[in-house]
Amino acid sequence: MAGNTETAHDQDTQGSDSRDARSVGLTLLAGAIAAVVLLPLSWLVLAANRVGLDTAIELLSRPATLQVTINSFLMVGAITAISILLGVPLAFLTVRTDLPFRRAFTVLLALPLVVPSYIGAFAFVSAFSPRGEFQRLLAPLGIEQIPSIYGLQGAVLVITLYTYPYVFITTRAALKSMDTQLVDAARTLDHTRWQAFRRVTLPQIRPAIGAGTLLVALYALSDFGTPQIMRYDVFTRVIYVEFYSFGSGRDVAALLSLQLVAVTFFILAIESRLRKGGNIGTEGGYAGGDEPAVRLGPWRWVAALGCLALAAIALLVPLGILGLWVVRGSSSAVNYSVDIVGMSLNSVWVSALAALVAALAGLPIAYLAANRQSRLTAVLERATYVGYAVPGVIIGLALVFLGSQYGGSLYQTGVIAYPLLIFAYVVRFLPQAVGSTRAAFLQVSPTLAEAARTLGRTPFGAFRAVTLRLAAPGLIGGAALVFLTTMKELPATLLLRPPGFVTLVTGIWRAQASAEFGKAAVPALVLLLVSGVSMVVILAMEGYNGE
Repeated sequence: MAGNTETAHDQDTQGSDSRDARSVGLTLLAGAIAAVVLLPLSWLVLAANRVGLDTAIELLSRPATLQVTINSFLMVGAITAISILLGVPLAFLTVRTDLPFRRAFTVLLALPLVVPSYIGAFAFVSAFSPRGEFQRLLAPLGIEQIPSIYGLQGAVLVITLYTYPYVFITTRAALKSMDTQLVDAARTLDHTRWQAFRRVTLPQIRPAIGAGTLLVALYALSDFGTPQIMRYDVFTRVIYVEFYSFGSGRDVAALLSLQLVAVTFFILAIESRLRKGGNIGTEGGYAGGDEPAVRLGPWRWVAALGCLALAAIALLVPLGILGLWVVRGSSSAVNYSVDIVGMSLNSVWVSALAALVAALAGLPIAYLAANRQSRLTAVLERATYVGYAVPGVIIGLALVFLGSQYGGSLYQTGVIAYPLLIFAYVVRFLPQAVGSTRAAFLQVSPTLAEAARTLGRTPFGAFRAVTLRLAAPGLIGGAALVFLTTMKELPATLLLRPPGFVTLVTGIWRAQASAEFGKAAVPALVLLLVSGVSMVVILAMEGYNGE
């Protein structure tokens, strides 16, 4: 009897040692991935060390640098504020009211997310510039001039139209999951609808609003194409120009990049503080339901018209302009069709490879974050978000610098060009794979894998047969999201693509820069089509419904 007890104890000890060894190995693997993700930022450290403190202060205090900082804060602040003013009411309308055609409006109001902002930018410039299509329509009426689309107002308009869905989608999800009985209780205490919303609903959905706002702010801060097209000097545009200028341009670019990273972490800190203040969840109460809580009466059709107008502006302007360019430049577009096939294949294969690498690299980090709660795993998970928070232009410039300085002949001959490009994509979008996969792992009960172990499965066999299979929808959804964002990534692709390697985004940019709009239209339409299909996959994997 004692011998059996000792044997069982020895087996438990061996099992515990084996689990500890696996946990250490997994932590080391996740740590190595996080360290590699942070590698591109070493360029900033090297560049900062090369520039003396006095020179750095002088460069950063120049009037032009201060103006760029002010411009960036103005643009990001305006975009995030307007996105909240649009996204939150639209989410409320599609969840809590009797808005007609709620399912259709939910899809229409989310669709602008698949349109890259730079495509929207040159479409709006073509439509509303001083000699644009809208001006031509007004000319017979004697209207010879319309307000300029260039500058701050154009950048804010375009980026807001294609980023407000972040706030809309996250707020909508929170509204669907919150406890409506709390709102009903507030109404029975003679609270008006506005008071009930402000005191009950808003505190519960505030973290979701903060999460969507964070995505909007980071996107606006990192956007390169739209400010470039709108001729508005912000960090990304000036960094790109300075890096390729003569003299001290690269030093200025590095210092501005450091400043931009500091602004990025400032935004992350604000969002983290806001997130702590709210509370999401039903906590056993009644969540949402499909019955509208607010009857709009005749205003429901006014609200429907407003939703339709917003979706039309965001979607019909680029689609109409692209269609017009195809018709006007039909000959060049047809001649371009052979190149389109090559561009599409290039975009698809690099995006698919980036999605595969990101999904595999995100697996150990996501599994640790979901199943090994500790300060270390939290640090490793947050480290992967640095690449997403840092703009693509900085990641691209950092890898150009590191490749040219330390790549030697491998960089000069282009041998490592493709790996660097894929690496840049993975650094940028790894958090999307980690977040989706982590959420999927959290839905899988650990007892299922333990049951598989009792049936003779090895730890890896149980993980592969049970845990990984059940988490596969989240894994695939995260990979699809990486694929979608990689397809649209502009600055990193422009900076790191091998010579002669043309994707859809670089083809669009090249044609737009040379004013060959017929050529820009076809790859832009193809990109929108592929992005739309990717969005369908993402929504399907996440179990999204239109209600």
